[in-house]
Amino acid sequence: MATVSTVLNRERAPVPVPKPGSPRRRVLLLADIVGLSPTLLLYGLFIVVPVVFAVFLSFTSWNVIGTLRWVGFANWSRFFSDPGAHHALLVTLELVVFSWLVETPLAMALGLFIAGTQRYRSVYAAIYLLPLLLSTAGIALMWEGVLSPEFGGLAWFSFHLKLSFLNQNWLGSPSLTLYVLVVIIAWQFVPFHALIYQAGRRTIPNELYEAARIDGATLAQTFRYVTLPQLRYTVVTSSMLIVVGSLTYFDIIFILTQGGPGDTTRVLSLYMYDTGFLQTEFGYASVLAVVLAVLGIAVALLLIRATGFGKMDSGREGIS
Repeated sequence: MATVSTVLNRERAPVPVPKPGSPRRRVLLLADIVGLSPTLLLYGLFIVVPVVFAVFLSFTSWNVIGTLRWVGFANWSRFFSDPGAHHALLVTLELVVFSWLVETPLAMALGLFIAGTQRYRSVYAAIYLLPLLLSTAGIALMWEGVLSPEFGGLAWFSFHLKLSFLNQNWLGSPSLTLYVLVVIIAWQFVPFHALIYQAGRRTIPNELYEAARIDGATLAQTFRYVTLPQLRYTVVTSSMLIVVGSLTYFDIIFILTQGGPGDTTRVLSLYMYDTGFLQTEFGYASVLAVVLAVLGIAVALLLIRATGFGKMDSGREGIS
């Protein structure tokens, strides 16, 4: 792959940077502050303030109707000794891992496929992207109809085509339901991540592929040494969205299983909902919300640190 390395290591013109303290540097700094002010204001109002309020509530006991009472670390002590919360956290982590393992390769393959220039790929892309146009509630109800063991589509195929393996209690089996949810969630969100990979693929310079062909690289070698390294930014971005999204899945699980059978699919967000809105223990529910937020931030930072995402200045630096 010597030719590819030559292309990648081609000297780039340095970008002039204003000196610290210079008038141009101060003008640019002022422009940055003015430009970011609306975003920072909205971020503070809708993100920072609710997070701070949730942290404050985690040290209180409050049922909305009664008086808010300070209880210190009592709610946190309860979390560390609550087997229900621990189980919900474990189910959440399982959902995160399985979602990433299923969605990432499918989204990458689909994104690379629709990144081609052939017309028929645009038709396929339009079909694949249909789930993005549907609401989560509509998707949940549709799959509930498909998977129903009494009158669902799979039950019909099982009876008329003699495919007995399709006759399963897909949403009521402790050994199947979590994996069924992973598949349904992947069906809904893989098209979104495929768009990310499609955009990432189209930013890769064609000269790299031309250099790989000159080197005599096979399709597998081209993917390994050119496409995959150049998609490093894209993989990290998609992975962070999958992980953070998986931590907060609620509506589709609530509609399809409500955490069942038993507590097999009771993720932390659903456990938080039950604690806050059904048991009206908003102090303890705030603890669960803070744990979810901290977990999401920690995983995102871990991905950035492990991949060197925050240190790279150019997508071409992703190849080694």
